[in-house]
Amino acid sequence: MENWIILIAATAILLFLVFKIKTSRRFNLFDHWLHHKLVRQRDGFGWQIIAFLNDPKLMVVWAVLLASTLIDNNHVYTALWVLATLGFTDLSGIILKKMVKRRRPIMASDHEDGYSFPSGHVLGATCMSLILIQLFGDTFGFGFALGIIAIWVMVVISRLSLKAHYPSDVIGATSLAVLCFTISQNIFLAI
Repeated sequence: MENWIILIAATAILLFLVFKIKTSRRFNLFDHWLHHKLVRQRDGFGWQIIAFLNDPKLMVVWAVLLASTLIDNNHVYTALWVLATLGFTDLSGIILKKMVKRRRPIMASDHEDGYSFPSGHVLGATCMSLILIQLFGDTFGFGFALGIIAIWVMVVISRLSLKAHYPSDVIGATSLAVLCFTISQNIFLAI
């Protein structure tokens, strides 16, 4: 029952954001204003390192390394789930980016390309965070989960600080990752 509530909430948030971004000038102006208020100045180097380490392409490398470790420990089925979950999430993000076609904030770096909604960095970081907490949270405890959440928060802040995304891009990416993870988890548990 709990998974269905999460699934419905993530879907509702995501659909609301997509609808507002596509149809509401007022919402987009508010999102732009909020982005401007949250990000006063660019604090580049530290945030760029965090962004680099959580780049969507590099996130695939992290997932493959995790899957390899799981396979070495005879957890082949779990390794396939890790790869399928991140793959499903990334594919969903790519499709949504192409559907929404939201431009990046005006002050975005020249290094940022592609569309803005949803944030690929936050999408991958959220998905991988949920995977790690699912797999290792019970073993390593609350401190581990707290550390993973702290890293996730730094990824979110880096995307805003580097002016690569609007706040709704980050919220949308988080909602989409939770949605995809929950679907994948339900399939994984059913098999």
